[in-house]
Amino acid sequence: MPSPAPNTRDFGGVPAPTPVERIVLTGFMGSGKSTVGRALAQRLGWRFVDLDTLIEQRDGRAVSRIFAENGEPAFRALETEALTSSLTEPRLVIALGGGALETEANRHALGAASQTCTVLLTATFETLYQRCEQQIAAAADSSLPIRPLLGDREAAATRLARREANYHSTANLILDTTGQQPEQSVKALLALLSGVV
Repeated sequence: MPSPAPNTRDFGGVPAPTPVERIVLTGFMGSGKSTVGRALAQRLGWRFVDLDTLIEQRDGRAVSRIFAENGEPAFRALETEALTSSLTEPRLVIALGGGALETEANRHALGAASQTCTVLLTATFETLYQRCEQQIAAAADSSLPIRPLLGDREAAATRLARREANYHSTANLILDTTGQQPEQSVKALLALLSGVV
């Protein structure tokens, strides 16, 4: 196996570049991408972007409405545009939607982006599902998004299994957040990124 190029650091997956100007968080719903991403950006003094929120701001409609009115292909095209433009900005933490890496164009954009480290936040399915259920319970009293895909537990597990290969093949770094509170995940992530940000 060839050694990483001088401008990369090997995390055991795809080599990560140094220095890093962008950190992209990916993973299934409930993995903590938005919560951890927002806190990580604050700790670094960087800007945070939730890609779904950016799409909604640009389009003027909720993600669910874009899906309902125009279909998934139209949403994925908007997603690719938002990701591609975000990958040109420095000092940015980006939280992807859980299905973003199912789109080949998005995987290509991440692979081609220089000075960008893609981090997979993972956890056991039970942990992910429980977090989403807790979020649904809290959503009535907050601005947290509803997770409509959780109605069918088996379908959610199947969806996760289908996405695993793309999550892992794209990641420079993997952090298992099972049993961690968001601040613990941020601390662990900062330790893993030490020397590249």
